[in-house]
Amino acid sequence: MRFDRVALGPVRAAARSSRGIFEGEAEKAIDALLAGPLPEAVGRSLIEHRVLERVASEMVEASAAKDGQQHLEALTAQVVESPAFKRALADVLTSPEVRHALTAQTAGFGEDVALAVRTRLERLDDRIPRKPSEQTRAFGGAASRGVGLVIDAALAQLAYLAVAGSLALVLDLAGGLRQGAIAGGLFGAGWFVVTGIYFVLFWSSTGQTPGLRLTRLRVITASGASPSLLRSLVRFVGLILAIIPLLAGFLPVLFDDRRRALQDFMAGTVVVRERT
Repeated sequence: MRFDRVALGPVRAAARSSRGIFEGEAEKAIDALLAGPLPEAVGRSLIEHRVLERVASEMVEASAAKDGQQHLEALTAQVVESPAFKRALADVLTSPEVRHALTAQTAGFGEDVALAVRTRLERLDDRIPRKPSEQTRAFGGAASRGVGLVIDAALAQLAYLAVAGSLALVLDLAGGLRQGAIAGGLFGAGWFVVTGIYFVLFWSSTGQTPGLRLTRLRVITASGASPSLLRSLVRFVGLILAIIPLLAGFLPVLFDDRRRALQDFMAGTVVVRERT
């Protein structure tokens, strides 16, 4: 250890002496730099370019924006969760004005869809099987009448299912008529009665079933009036007879000038197209 100290002593002394000299020279250089015009030039540049003001302004704005945003978010959440806001929102959504606007929008959309469907059906009527005359175009064609019949059949079936379900529930509670043949006959007769009432009432009252109303068709007699109850009943029987042989009773619609089907020949009616 002594040998190391003796051997390295001059080196360490020289290093300390060199460091002291370097530090002294650095201090002198810094003093000379600060004593020169550089500090004043830097100060003038900072003032001319308003560096300190911009930095301070940006710091204030950033802090204010952050605090303001947090305050606004908290205030918004408080307002939205308040019972008064919820009551006001419910009053607005259930107001007559909003309901009227929604109803008008829905009705307008439904009318646009129905108009597009009727237009396509009319074009299809004119293509089956040949180009019709102007007189023939006044009557409902095969496509329009077919779509109307499908809609009416579906609605009549729903009405029958409702009646049959109620009747089945009553019979089950009464515990009678459990025999299959009798029950089947009653339900078959019930289908005929319910479906007949559906078509006869609509034809005799307004000349239009819901399906015919959608396709803008109307059943009328030679006098232009809606068919009577008896004539509507005959027309319903003719409709059943037209459907039984695989819809063969509708073939005259393709060739007759007034586009009449079997039920129209039997009841003396025609199906005219309404124009708006």
